[in-house]
Amino acid sequence: MADAGPRRSSRTKVLFVCVGNACRSPMAEAIARYDAADVIEASSAGLSPMGAIAAQTKETLTLNGYSADGLTSDVLTRKAADAADIIINMTGRQRDETFWEQEKVEDWMVQDPYGASAETYQRVFEGIKRRVNQLAIGLREKRENKPAAK
Repeated sequence: MADAGPRRSSRTKVLFVCVGNACRSPMAEAIARYDAADVIEASSAGLSPMGAIAAQTKETLTLNGYSADGLTSDVLTRKAADAADIIINMTGRQRDETFWEQEKVEDWMVQDPYGASAETYQRVFEGIKRRVNQLAIGLREKRENKPAAK
């Protein structure tokens, strides 16, 4: 299953999912787009999307040097889940109650900052950034070890 195509095609499709797709999953998508674009093709969705990214989410991203441009609040669809290689579950719900293919799902326990203070948003942002960067490191190592042994 080795991919001999261009580097971009070897990116892992990661779908970040939270409840409202207004705070946690858009933050993760934005961070992955900038910090891990070499290995992650990021998208996000929500179980009950609010239809817009929370103002405090945009502000937190901007204050930390990330753009919220292009982020949308969308519903989790079967098509999006099927297209993903990895689904990051930040909903706080059990994966078997929420997702069709549990083997693709990785659970991240992340506090929902919606309606909370700027400090809470910042703390949540920092935790998500740490997890996204850990995921990217693992994917880079996997990609480097995929070709014939050196």
